[in-house]
Amino acid sequence: MKKLLLTVSAACLLLAAGIKTTVAEPFTRPQQRNQELNWVKSRTGVWLALVDNKINWFKLDKNARLWASADGKEWLEITDGMWLDKDGRQLKIGEGKLWSTSDEGKNFMEVPEWKWKGPKGEWYKFDAKWTLWVVK
Repeated sequence: MKKLLLTVSAACLLLAAGIKTTVAEPFTRPQQRNQELNWVKSRTGVWLALVDNKINWFKLDKNARLWASADGKEWLEITDGMWLDKDGRQLKIGEGKLWSTSDEGKNFMEVPEWKWKGPKGEWYKFDAKWTLWVVK
């Protein structure tokens, strides 16, 4: 009986150790993935974002003003300069930086590395000249 109890205890410990490594692994992988992302300059300068739960195209003009289009043909300037990332945070350009807010514009924080995730899980970022880069 003692041998059976020891065997079961050992199996539980081994199982628990295996579970611990598989649970911890997803938290370390995103950092590694971010370092390995293959950024390329966008040919079009257009990215996807949500407006009223619909995907729209967005782009910047030479003065870093934001434009949006539902069909890719007619572009309208977005006067508040905001769009939504995958997690529903509002993003905007101001004072030469990329900002985000999750409290409907009450508090803004600078976006780290000026990158964000689009509605389909794609990654985008701007450089200092507001050139759009995407992950390929």
